[in-house]
Amino acid sequence: MKFGTIASAAAGLAMAFAGTAEARDQIRIVGSSTVFPFATAVAEQFGKTTAFKTPVIESTGSGGGLKLFCSGVGLGYPDVTNSSRKIKQSEIDACAGNGVTDVVEIKLGYDGIVLANSKKTGRMSLTKEQVFRALAKQVPVNGKLVANPYRTWKAMDASLPDVKIEVLGPPPTSGTRDAFVELAMEGGAKAIPMLAELRESDKKAFKAVAHAIREDGHYVEAGENDNLIVQKLEANPDALGIFGFSFLDQNADKIQGSLMDGVEPTFENIADGEYRVSRSLYFYVKKAHVGVVPGIPEYVAEFTSDKAAGPEGYLADKGLIPMPEAELGKYREVGKNMTTLSESAVAAGPTP
Repeated sequence: MKFGTIASAAAGLAMAFAGTAEARDQIRIVGSSTVFPFATAVAEQFGKTTAFKTPVIESTGSGGGLKLFCSGVGLGYPDVTNSSRKIKQSEIDACAGNGVTDVVEIKLGYDGIVLANSKKTGRMSLTKEQVFRALAKQVPVNGKLVANPYRTWKAMDASLPDVKIEVLGPPPTSGTRDAFVELAMEGGAKAIPMLAELRESDKKAFKAVAHAIREDGHYVEAGENDNLIVQKLEANPDALGIFGFSFLDQNADKIQGSLMDGVEPTFENIADGEYRVSRSLYFYVKKAHVGVVPGIPEYVAEFTSDKAAGPEGYLADKGLIPMPEAELGKYREVGKNMTTLSESAVAAGPTP
């Protein structure tokens, strides 16, 4: 029975690739707009320095990329997906339901999430609590949760400018949105005594409040194109935009990052943990495509090399915050051995 099951699975995989082995000789990558510039730099270097074709990369957002990646095995589906957050269990389950059972997770480094505005106006200095009160769908007023009444920053806090609250940010499919909600919005909600008490008594209700962004025009979903947000900030100096530190770094002549709890979003402050609104970046590889689509192991090796992801690597020049040497070495080995998530979980053993 066991042999029959394995044989059936192998036959199904063979059918997925049958007649299409020559149909694609280029790695296909989807996913995070934040990881996109890093992956593009690696893909271009890979194309120049190896005999393989330059991979094709599409910026779809983390959630959109994982949905495409998990849709199936075969040359009609992506080989790699970039993500500015860790894959969710629900996505692992969706992958498995579509036959994508062997997924390799590679962490590539760190990034900060910034609230930035045009250099044509003054730099903002905010706390996570102020960010929550400005952008939450419901906020505490006189001991009750009410629909967010604040239309200007000054109405929300007298120390802030008397301009309209207008924040351009990513849609729900974005890993940047997920991380912003978890790190900034939830962090701000915890600082409010009424919501801190709610968190102690009902964590589910607390998260529902902490993660809900207002929908009355003061938060504007600006799509997955971070470059477009930068252009809109130049056109509207009163607006703020949410994106990864790398985009701030690349556009430092046009925009400036807001201080968060008194800390400026700089490479050094993110690297040493002083700037608290930061997250890990990943990409995921479909192991079933290794050996079918040429160059996947070699692409992973380039991405995890010292010359790319190391402290002096070319990705640091583009704003990636490198991992410590030991951590980078760990993921280099994961890529070399194509160790899947399930194999990593077995090796790690049960959680104490």
